[in-house]
Amino acid sequence: MKRVILDTNFLIIPGEFGVDIFSEIERVMDSGYQIFVFDKTIDELEGLKSKGKGRTKRNASLGLQLIKAKNVGVIKSKSNLNVDQLILQEAVPGQDIVATQDKELKRLLKSKGVALLVLRKKKFLNII
Repeated sequence: MKRVILDTNFLIIPGEFGVDIFSEIERVMDSGYQIFVFDKTIDELEGLKSKGKGRTKRNASLGLQLIKAKNVGVIKSKSNLNVDQLILQEAVPGQDIVATQDKELKRLLKSKGVALLVLRKKKFLNII
């Protein structure tokens, strides 16, 4: 079973672009999978919710609601690394698919051989 690890910016997509990322993940996955976030992702979203304004605050709040509603698994981090660093450290080629829109993180994960799940044309998801 594959792990789909969601980066913080990926949980902003539903509020920003109106894309149902969970039904899109279901559409593109061809085998069994479980969706996860790091505990630090939740911390980042809570920070955006409390310190952000307007759309940022609403999008972060929606991301947190989706984590709870969709029973997304939470990976406990054992270090003080940020979410991107944790993803780079923990993602296993062939086992994990990382969902992110971060250009630098995508570049580093590609070089490591980790599959990516990305938003295309602000409408649908694609595995690369």
